[in-house]
Amino acid sequence: MTHAFFSDPAEKILTELSRTERASVERVRRSLEEIPTQGRGLPDVDPHSSSRVVELLPEQTSGRGISVVYRYSEDLDAALILWLIAGP
Repeated sequence: MTHAFFSDPAEKILTELSRTERASVERVRRSLEEIPTQGRGLPDVDPHSSSRVVELLPEQTSGRGISVVYRYSEDLDAALILWLIAGP
């Protein structure tokens, strides 16, 4: 099983989200432990990891749309959630 963690900036943003938005982001974190390569790939220069984004629609969060940006390292079998970007 892959481990998925929040970076310090992502944890700070997480505290600013509503309860339903936080629950949606937590579901994504847990799902990354099962399928760490989900979401859309982003340009990346590191050959040992891949950057990806999972986009949550407002209907999924009962609030704002949220982009969960993370980096997955196959060597470490870990995903680090770098940013949570909440839309209007």
